[in-house]
Amino acid sequence: MADQLSETEDLPATPGQFAKENPAVWEAYSDLGEACSAAGPLDDETKRLVKLALAVGAQSEGAVHSHVRRGLDEGLTPEELQHVAALSIPTIGFPKAMAARSWIADLTE
Repeated sequence: MADQLSETEDLPATPGQFAKENPAVWEAYSDLGEACSAAGPLDDETKRLVKLALAVGAQSEGAVHSHVRRGLDEGLTPEELQHVAALSIPTIGFPKAMAARSWIADLTE
């Protein structure tokens, strides 16, 4: 539990505060994420791109920023991250994909 609390220092303000105020909920949420990640055969790079795509589809700017940051830290290129936005055009539409491109660019330009 202490390790997970120290990890909350790297979170943006709102989820970091939630994690500090609700450590049991944060621990369960973290455990769920780890279990989902381990539940299948995808490699880490593919999982990161899928998570970014889900954030793009959900139109969650904060989640897009989070997954872009993590992707860059894990060695993904800005071009690979932007490709996710391009792939989203037929599914979520041009305007939403362009919003996602701008959110990705917030951290890659």
